[in-house]
Order: sequence, then structure tokens, then C-alpha cells
Amino acid sequence: MTNSKTRLQSVMNFINLAEQQANRPQGSVQLLAVSKTWPASRLRELAEVGQTRFGENYLQEALEKIDALADLPLEWHFIGPVQSNKTREIADKFDWVESIDRVKIAQRLSAQRPVDKAPLNICLQVNIDDESSKAGVHPDNLMELAAAVSQLENLRLRGLMVIPAIAETTEQQLDAFGRAQQLFSQLKTVHPEVDTLSMGMSADMQAAIAQGSTQVRIGTALFGERHTPNKK
Repeated sequence: MTNSKTRLQSVMNFINLAEQQANRPQGSVQLLAVSKTWPASRLRELAEVGQTRFGENYLQEALEKIDALADLPLEWHFIGPVQSNKTREIADKFDWVESIDRVKIAQRLSAQRPVDKAPLNICLQVNIDDESSKAGVHPDNLMELAAAVSQLENLRLRGLMVIPAIAETTEQQLDAFGRAQQLFSQLKTVHPEVDTLSMGMSADMQAAIAQGSTQVRIGTALFGERHTPNKK
């Protein structure tokens, strides 16, 4: 427990300092704990010291944790690639999906969202550096996708998620995140309700916050070096 509290406090202190350095209000950047491969017991430890938002990449692993931690008021974000045959359970069990890059998947999530639940919060994943190895909508096609998603009854368009190419310098990090921030500003002009720019991880969150991130996705700094993934 003490280790979890220390790690969480260290990350929050780093975020607060980065906010100050970027002349942004304290609390303007939320922390999403990326908990893939870690057992429910580790998530519970973090929850007991104040962390309530968790991001998962692998559906079956996530469902087991959601059930194990059902007694806690947690917010669950799906941040991995969404396969068509898994949309029903994602639509049912998660509060957010941050990795939408196709209209078809968004349509399935909307159709399968239980009617007794609030609309599913959606971030559109943008392939900001046009990498063939990564998912995400091309920046040129973002507005078309956003228009389609915003019309789906059981979804709520919240913003963008980006995973830039690995950068060798801070300047490269700032450039990629700056381009993402410009896209976010363009999106907000047409869809003023959007409020989330999910970008920045353990190695580059300072640059992301400097360029306007409203949510950083942190795994290693909170949990330590990652376990071997158990993909399901």
C-alpha cells in the first residue's frame, strides 16, 4: 500500500509541476492509470489511495478486473484496438472508449450500449505521425469521422487520443503533441462539447502537458516495469 501511495503521489506531483511550468491551472490534467497486465489487487491498492480512473487494453483481462473491483466506484477506459466481435462487452462494461478510428466500430458500440446506461464516452484515436504500424484515423479524415460519431445516439464524443512515434528529443515530442493540439482545436470549433485531449505517457507527459493534454495515460511510473502481457 505504501509503495502504491508513494508512486501515485510522485506522479501527481510531476503532473502538478508540469501544469505550473505550462501556466495551466492545477487539476487541469487528469491521470489515467494504464493497468494492463497488472492484477486487480494492484489496482485496488491504487484505488484505496485515491486513483479512480483505469485504462485497459485487453478485454478478457479487463472484464475479470471489473468484476473483481465492482465494489469500488471506478471509471473504466478501453484504450486498446476494438475488434468487432468484442464491441458488445465493451459497450456494456466500460465508461469510455478512447481508440475509435472507424465508423463501423462506433456504430456497433452505440447499438449495443445498454439503454439504462449513460452514453458511452468516445475519444477518436488519431495516427498523428501516419505510422503504418499503428491504429488511428489519418488527420485528414478526422473531421469526417467526428461528424459521424457525433450523430450516434448512445455515444458522446469527448475528444482525441494520440500515441506519437517514439521521439529522440523533447523538440520532437513537442512537435507531435503540438500538431495533435491543433487538431483538437479544429475539432472543438465544430464540436464545442469536446473536452478531452488524451496524450502523454510516462516518458513524455511533460511535453504533452505543455502542449495542452487534458489526460495523461501512465503505466510504468505507477506500477513499475510491465508484466508479460496476457492478451485475450
